[in-house]
Amino acid sequence: MKKRFIVIGISDHPQPFFPPEVLEIIGKGRVFSGGKRHHEIVAPLLPDEALWIDITVPLEKVFEQYDHQFSVSPLQTIIVFASGDPLFFGFANTIRRLLPEAEVVVYPSFNSLQLLAHRLVMPYHDMRIVSLTGRPWHEFDRAMIERARKVGVLTDREHTPAAIAERMLEYGYAGYSMYVGEHLGNPAQERVTSLPLEEAARRDFTQPNCVILTEKEPLPATPFGIPDGDFALLDGREKMITKMPIRLLTLQALDLRGRHVLWDIGFCTGSVSIEARLQFPHLHVCAFEVRPACEAIIRENARRFGTPGIEVHIGDFLDTDVSGLPRPDAVFIGGHGGRLKDIMAKVLTVLNPDGLMVFNSVTSPKVPVNSRQLWDEACMALGLKQDRPLSIQLNDYNPIEILRCRRR
Repeated sequence: MKKRFIVIGISDHPQPFFPPEVLEIIGKGRVFSGGKRHHEIVAPLLPDEALWIDITVPLEKVFEQYDHQFSVSPLQTIIVFASGDPLFFGFANTIRRLLPEAEVVVYPSFNSLQLLAHRLVMPYHDMRIVSLTGRPWHEFDRAMIERARKVGVLTDREHTPAAIAERMLEYGYAGYSMYVGEHLGNPAQERVTSLPLEEAARRDFTQPNCVILTEKEPLPATPFGIPDGDFALLDGREKMITKMPIRLLTLQALDLRGRHVLWDIGFCTGSVSIEARLQFPHLHVCAFEVRPACEAIIRENARRFGTPGIEVHIGDFLDTDVSGLPRPDAVFIGGHGGRLKDIMAKVLTVLNPDGLMVFNSVTSPKVPVNSRQLWDEACMALGLKQDRPLSIQLNDYNPIEILRCRRR
């Protein structure tokens, strides 16, 4: 017998309105579920013999209780109350993900961002939606880098309106107005506030709330190739940066449009990580560097060029625990300290099956060890297939070969 759920959307109104069809479903129900706040709102409507299952983390425990109820009475339906539209980053999606064979019927309400747009009489068909509820910053950062003109944000107790405003100001996205909706749908507590980011960063707002950001003035277009002189450098040394034309050819070799996770090993100034993040904002970027002084440099450059979200790791890459990091499908090795083969071997332990590695080999009479030879020897020893190299010389700098390899 297929498991059956009815998911009913509600607002924060203490006396919710339901159509007769939904009231009849509630009146005939026996097992109900939802958050504690939902329980407080709908408790007067529940039958006397109703059983309530709180939705709390970990969700595995909640679904174990659901399974138990279905085992006791296979023909019953579990009625779930959820905020707003249960299919809008909502609990109906969780049911479909964890119980794909279950039958799900949804009775939606307005979601919080719709309610906020209604209060503002603001068209929202062109709004970019980002959920930070229990999620990392990645998609929000992507929306900023992509210069989204109108962004609706679902918040939580960590990703508050103040935290959002602080992040935007830190990375140069000050040209937005912020609208905050608190307790939307609750006549006694509802509040809608319009304020600049500088003020929002200093304010506390009650939960639950949500945010709409609208662009006040267009931000400058993202440059395709950041001039080398615009970066903060390590000890002011211009040679310690992947030059802009080489950098762009390196990104082309990494084939980043169809990739998901980039590792930049030996980032120094962070120029490759930052250029990649700007041109391919969907990427998760992990940057590694042995020199502690480079941490402040990459963070300064990330702020300078509006690229939040680069995950920085300082220390010897070969000693770094990478087991908990997102598995890369593109890796750039910008520095190796003579241990190129060992670095490549470690990368192979986590590289996705279709992943690739790129390395720029510099030919110089001042370098005692030929890095191209190290690369060729490593690829042969590790059983890697090399693509055709690209050779280039920029002005009076030493010739460079852009090398790429992958599993056979």
